[in-house]
Amino acid sequence: MTDEDGRVTRRHAIGAGLAGAGLAMAGRALAAPPMFPIVETAQGKVRGLLSGGVAVFKGIRYGASTAGANRFMPPAPPPRWSGVQDALAYGEVCPQLPADRRHDYADLISMDLQPSGPGEDCLRVNVWTPTVDPQDRKPVIVVLHGGGFYAGSGNSTGMDGEMMARFADTVVVSVTHRLGAFGYLHLSGAAGGSDDFAESGAVGMLDIVAALRWVQDNIAQFGGDPGRVLLFGQSGGGAKTSMALGMPSAKGLFHRAGVMSGSLLRAMEREAADRAAMRVLKALDLAPGDLRGLQQLPYTQILQAQALVEADDRAKGLPPMALAPVVGGSAIPAHPFDPGAPAVSHDVPMIVSTVLDEWTFRMVDFDVSQADVRAYARQRVGANADALLDYYAQETPGISPFIQKARIDTDLGFRRGAFAQAERKAAAGGAPVWTYLWTWPSPATNGRYGAVHGVDVAPSLHNVRGALTGTDAGSRRMADRMASVWASFAATGDPNNDRLPRWDPYDSQRRLTLVLDDKTRVEADPRAQVRAWLKDVPPTGVFG
Repeated sequence: MTDEDGRVTRRHAIGAGLAGAGLAMAGRALAAPPMFPIVETAQGKVRGLLSGGVAVFKGIRYGASTAGANRFMPPAPPPRWSGVQDALAYGEVCPQLPADRRHDYADLISMDLQPSGPGEDCLRVNVWTPTVDPQDRKPVIVVLHGGGFYAGSGNSTGMDGEMMARFADTVVVSVTHRLGAFGYLHLSGAAGGSDDFAESGAVGMLDIVAALRWVQDNIAQFGGDPGRVLLFGQSGGGAKTSMALGMPSAKGLFHRAGVMSGSLLRAMEREAADRAAMRVLKALDLAPGDLRGLQQLPYTQILQAQALVEADDRAKGLPPMALAPVVGGSAIPAHPFDPGAPAVSHDVPMIVSTVLDEWTFRMVDFDVSQADVRAYARQRVGANADALLDYYAQETPGISPFIQKARIDTDLGFRRGAFAQAERKAAAGGAPVWTYLWTWPSPATNGRYGAVHGVDVAPSLHNVRGALTGTDAGSRRMADRMASVWASFAATGDPNNDRLPRWDPYDSQRRLTLVLDDKTRVEADPRAQVRAWLKDVPPTGVFG
């Protein structure tokens, strides 16, 4: 059987393949697998649900509730239980501001669809597995959700791992953790340097480390191999992966890493984090010394204060206050990729990527004129503006002025950060790094957004029901290719497989890059001229 490219179809060749694994399991047991499989974790037994041959376990605790005295504290171990706990429904989502559906992109990305309510008992994992036999030792994919450091959850539709577990014969785990003020409010300064809140600006990342420890302790019982764990994510998920690569406490808990459109080079400095915390305390009418009182407030008041501070920034024409992992403590002792790649993950291979038109997701001036874009390019880029726009027109015939404008800021932001991360990882030696550039445009809204931020998320988990990709043959072909990258990488530490052309690791001489499009190919140093034109232009955005 072949696909549209004439290659041998590999749907069942990555790993053992679900059909073969299912037949082998049936041959051993001489009976259908149970509808409600039960797995014993280190804390107690959990009951999942079989869905089309994949066992699904939702809302398993990897940490205790973060409410009350646990608020702003490093994660505490989950409680033990007797009997069997149902893992049939998603757990709580960290309290967060809702997505604003007044923008078309918000509806397409569906970040508002969190199939559970908010709450501080949110340290949960969801597991999808083709087997619950501890002897099977399947590769493990841990996916971190997007939404920056302020929104989203492992429960969102984009994080569903069922199709990937089936396609790749792999165990998939999604993670929900603390966000925004609950995960990154740096209170050490307000506490006068007290050790009580020393890591409050990093507890969201410490949650992720705790989830990875849970995987090490338990995933074999779900049929997974704790020695083959891939940690990856897109946007905020990529930023969190970037951070985890620099955390000493995460060393050895994962063995491959993927950063999709989220190459974060630096953590938040303590001075900026102190100012942000003081603003939140002021909005709550709390004195800096009253931090124990802050732990007793309803979470709704803290979220309201965060919203008020962000609204104040918007009213002044400023970017909203950012709360992000803070550098300088024991959890995050140094910036992850500045000045170089972190030594703590020297032996962890990576994939680093962007999509061509990331920044359209932030834009609404769909009818911007070509003259206005040319003026904008000259303002941002200077003498090379006309040459850059001419290059874009040749790169994408018929490109709209809207996408041209977005591509400028994408090249100055997301792409610059990804290039720096890949260069620094390659320069460090050690484990290799691969890079890809996704150029296949989203068909949504008649192609208005181009290859927009997030268009590769659903395909990375072999999903095609997302609004950004659709379900036609082209979408399915791209999902096969994209999912095969992560499936092979999880299984072997090398993304190469027979759905792709030969793809060698990145180095600073050839800069080989997989270009994912209808005609997927490997190019040496693609778009080098664009990078040269923009080298001395100030960056745009947090990933620049």
